[in-house]
Amino acid sequence: MKIAFASWQFWAALSAISAALTAIFAKVGVEAVNSDFATFIRTIVIMLVLAAMLTAAGEWQNPASISSRTYLFLVLSGLATGASWLCYFRALKLGDAARVAPIDKLSVVLVAVFGTFFLSEKLSLANWLGVALIAGGAILVATK
Repeated sequence: MKIAFASWQFWAALSAISAALTAIFAKVGVEAVNSDFATFIRTIVIMLVLAAMLTAAGEWQNPASISSRTYLFLVLSGLATGASWLCYFRALKLGDAARVAPIDKLSVVLVAVFGTFFLSEKLSLANWLGVALIAGGAILVATK
């Protein structure tokens, strides 16, 4: 079990399960509330849970020990996450969770493209075939 906790695959699978539950819970949660306000409530919950986790694990860091470059990219990531959440909750408010989530997961395709261009990551032909299948699958699932 210790090996599983150290595995990126284990944590990625938990992320996928959590993301699936997010879509289902959020779809029900936004039925009677403004989607932006729903995102605000979700963000407060996330902040409280993270603060508790950092405290329990003793993992708080001195903010002065973090480089300005790291801050810049974490702020940019936070802005992108906020935009993603706002758009996702708005889409869930307007559409079916089973169709919204696959379009949202086209982010997998975009990460492959952006990682190649901006981070010089290399993907094999088989990897690109997988990316194309993800794109095609997302579109097929999202289509009525």
